[in-house]
Amino acid sequence: MLDGARARNTFVLRTILNPPWSVRVRDRVPLNLVAVLRGMPWVVPSAGDAVRLDAGDIAMVRGPDAFTFADDPRTPTQVVVQAGPRRTTAAGTELPEAADMGVRTWVNGERAHDDGADGSSVLLIGKYSGPGEIATRLLRALPPLLVIPTAAHSESALVSLLAKETLRKEPGQDLVLERLLDLLLVGTLREWLTRPDADAPAWYPANGDPVVGSVLRLIHGDPGHPWTVAALARQAGVSRATLARRFTDLVGMPPMAYLTGWRIDVAADLLVESDATIDTVARQVGYGSGFALSAAFKRARGMSPQRYRAHARDRP
Repeated sequence: MLDGARARNTFVLRTILNPPWSVRVRDRVPLNLVAVLRGMPWVVPSAGDAVRLDAGDIAMVRGPDAFTFADDPRTPTQVVVQAGPRRTTAAGTELPEAADMGVRTWVNGERAHDDGADGSSVLLIGKYSGPGEIATRLLRALPPLLVIPTAAHSESALVSLLAKETLRKEPGQDLVLERLLDLLLVGTLREWLTRPDADAPAWYPANGDPVVGSVLRLIHGDPGHPWTVAALARQAGVSRATLARRFTDLVGMPPMAYLTGWRIDVAADLLVESDATIDTVARQVGYGSGFALSAAFKRARGMSPQRYRAHARDRP
């Protein structure tokens, strides 16, 4: 499932924030990944208490609800990040691009000292603006705000590398940043999923079960195969009844229901990521024809594959 965490249309930015500062983010991006490079900022979610961060901490904020980063929760909002991304004042006045300070760097003032002597904070921000359906399963499992303290993760070297690459302007740099951001996201998710207090989705512990885990890997690895409960049970070395009972207990639904949902999610991503015909997508996910996929897709998504593709590509 973590393989579905692939960055597309990613926005990566280093921000230098001189006190006092407060940035309200309401761009409705599905997922924000923030690494604190310097300072001790606060993150204020749309619901819940403000959380103090330290240098080295990693925060994930699930959209589309707005949230705030600030030097102090009481500091009035000075900058609002809108969709686009656009930056405005709290009153809605557009902010000039003069605040851009080099490659993928923004500062909340005309001058900045990048050595921290002025008490500034530095944040490295990655935005997943268009996650696919598979990645959306991960988003649904996340709490609105997730903070991994620097002492609880092993991603410091990766954060440093991402910070350095953010400032480079080379051919293929966007692709490099996307893959590094993917690695940071997956590493952060793994740290969270293994915490005793994590409210992990059912499929995560199920992956460790010798029977159900092997079946999940078969389904994820080859959704186009004509799987049946009998075929999956045979591969797992158990009876159909045992597989059905064990799978339902651990995952929360029968194996064929899970397979159908997975196929539709994969099809949805293929529709957006490629120009393949509906018939081609249907064969890739185990349906005999485009008509069969269209019927199943409409039941699951409430619209035809063609309409879904057009709607998804029209989104900003």
